[in-house]
Amino acid sequence: MTGRPEPTRVFALRHGETAWNRALRIQGQLDVPLNDTGRWQAGRLAEALADEGIDAVYSSDLERALATARALAGRLGVPLATERGLRERAFGRFEGATFAEIDRRWPDEAARWRRREPGFGPGGGETLERFHARCVAAASTLAARHPGQAIALVAHGGVLDCLYRAAAGVALQAPRSWQLGNAAINRLLWHGEGFVLVGWNDSAHLENAPPAQAAEAD
Repeated sequence: MTGRPEPTRVFALRHGETAWNRALRIQGQLDVPLNDTGRWQAGRLAEALADEGIDAVYSSDLERALATARALAGRLGVPLATERGLRERAFGRFEGATFAEIDRRWPDEAARWRRREPGFGPGGGETLERFHARCVAAASTLAARHPGQAIALVAHGGVLDCLYRAAAGVALQAPRSWQLGNAAINRLLWHGEGFVLVGWNDSAHLENAPPAQAAEAD
């Protein structure tokens, strides 16, 4: 009789800061690089996780996540692989616009987005329910490869939001009450049937940061 697999420790990490984070501009799947603060955060994150026994790093293939993941994998000396399933949500026509511009140009769509309607996707973009299914499935597949080990998943605010909801049993439409800080450390366990929340938004390693700090834009 076979028992349950050993759990996988999962470090779910948001990329370092970008200029568009600070401007509250929607990035979605546009390839925006880290800014100076983001590069500093990536280095600090790598140092903070140096003794955690991480066996592999997986990253979204978007540059802001991949640059963060390269800093981590390089410091740890472990393999790095990209996974498109960890990409940020595709926001369609919202991409490149600030929150204020979205409210002004597409007020009806903006209201549906802010209500977190699961079946709504901005023009040409992913619905929330499809996005949630996509990134949780990708994270689950990667975690299942590493029973008894530890992995890092470097992704985006929206992806981490979905993983938090999956682990904590929070509905897609529920308002967010948790933080998604750039380069903060979030800890999950994968036990073969789903994720369990262990710790969230640990940012102690980012104290004494340069003056520019992270915003909450996706």
